[in-house]
Amino acid sequence: MLLGFQLRQYRERGGFTSEAAGERIRASASKISRMELGRVGFKIRDIEDLLKMYGVTDRKVQKQFRELVAESNKPGWWKEYGDALHKWFIRYVGFEEAADQIRIYESQFVPGLLQTEEYAREIISGGVQTDEVTEQRIKARLTRQKHLEAGKRMWIILDEAAVRRPIGGKERGREIMRGQLRHLIHLCENFENVTLQIVPFEVGAHAAEAGSFTILRYSEFELSDIVYLEQLTDGEVMDKPATVEAYTKAMTRLSVSAATPDETLSMLKDMLKDLEEG
Repeated sequence: MLLGFQLRQYRERGGFTSEAAGERIRASASKISRMELGRVGFKIRDIEDLLKMYGVTDRKVQKQFRELVAESNKPGWWKEYGDALHKWFIRYVGFEEAADQIRIYESQFVPGLLQTEEYAREIISGGVQTDEVTEQRIKARLTRQKHLEAGKRMWIILDEAAVRRPIGGKERGREIMRGQLRHLIHLCENFENVTLQIVPFEVGAHAAEAGSFTILRYSEFELSDIVYLEQLTDGEVMDKPATVEAYTKAMTRLSVSAATPDETLSMLKDMLKDLEEG
């Protein structure tokens, strides 16, 4: 999808129609449309022909495209969990995998990328006995967390409610939350690629009262940022400039309202102390 998005940008900048591009690679306009939407695979020869037509002569860009073609034709790790994950979420994971920066505001729960296995299990299973599908979803969530070790840049802002809300029953819930808080503290202290801030209750109404959202950035490609919103039964990926700008501004305002990373670390340690003493 990212490769197709770039191809569309180059085609439109060059003033070429889908019909003309299709003729260049001995195909139809609908084939070009499917390529640009990421719904079909790519052949290196077709990409090279289209880039030449679009006037893309930079060898570095041409090399990037060849590498992207090779990468896009490989099945993503998430395909292994395809039967357990919703189609709309699989689409999002592909975008997340390619992003070099992930920015998240979460109002209800600790985001999946930062969850411990116990916390994730409670969220996904709803506290009931798990089945095979649930186990697959838990494994997929933990696999996504490889971004942390890979050094992918993450800037995450949490409403205080997200780290205060108990997950699980009374006793087990305290154990789960202690483990989750310790994990967040560990991330803050040991992962330079992760910036974590908490918006304290005392801030009151703030820039993201409408709910949680994620912004994905692709600095290495000529792509706009992407906003992802997840609802109960589906998820929506948006790249309209006005929408992206609105959420980017909200994220910036939230960072000003939130406690600093150092203050956030102190808050987490105080919360953990309360749970351990309570």
